[in-house]
Amino acid sequence: SAKVFRDRLPETAVDTKCLLYVKQREFAATTPSDCSVTVLGSDDATTCHIVVLRHTGSGATCLAHCDGSSTWSEVPLIVKAVRSLTKSTEEGRLELHLFGGFDDERHTSHKLSLNLLAAFSKQNEDIHLETCCITELNDIVVEGIHRPVVYGIGVNVKTGELFPATFSHRGPEDDLRSARTFTGGQMANVYDSSREVVTIGPCNWSPNLDIGFWLAQDDETILQYMSTSPQVEPPHFVAHMKATIQFLLENPNSEAFFPEGAPRLYQRTSEGLWERQAVR
Repeated sequence: SAKVFRDRLPETAVDTKCLLYVKQREFAATTPSDCSVTVLGSDDATTCHIVVLRHTGSGATCLAHCDGSSTWSEVPLIVKAVRSLTKSTEEGRLELHLFGGFDDERHTSHKLSLNLLAAFSKQNEDIHLETCCITELNDIVVEGIHRPVVYGIGVNVKTGELFPATFSHRGPEDDLRSARTFTGGQMANVYDSSREVVTIGPCNWSPNLDIGFWLAQDDETILQYMSTSPQVEPPHFVAHMKATIQFLLENPNSEAFFPEGAPRLYQRTSEGLWERQAVR
């Protein structure tokens, strides 16, 4: 199954107007009846893994981007997200698709692969592993360096089709969502399919002027200290890390983004963009 999936390269560029992008330590779930989302997608997975769980009867689909921070507590959230969108009497079965990782020197990918497989196997649900394009099965050696074959994937929630994917837009609120993860935020559900709204936060961080130190460092230093796989990160990794740090320096207190602890909500406009709902 890994070879068949890899043979689908090169990646498909996903139209932003039908996409819900899922970042690291996020998950989102929806059904084929969703009028706002056609594709769930995520990329930039080096040692991280992208998980897709789908119920073949209801078509309910969850995509998560896992980095190993809390795998055993994250997997039940993924299963629950799909089950909550599937009637208990619905015919069909739960099918699991795993992507990401490579044969890295630190074996970070291996640990995450084994933990994900173990965690899913321990669930009460009967889960069928359909695609396993992870770690050694997602590895290629280029000029003597191991690297992932597939970095990103998309899943069409209408049809269940999975494909290698790339994305030009990672919103809404790319910087805010990245800041949440950077400051230690745990796995979060970023979509309410019943209302078809993206939900961001609330999340918390404290002022930390010390991180400004990184903005003066060269690219190689940032890669070595901020990446689990410095030799194979995508080209925009360093720029993205600096943008996240700059955002945190300019916004030292998270409370300003979430008045009275309320999340930020976004709906799809007729033009296909995610637009923030006015606070009532």
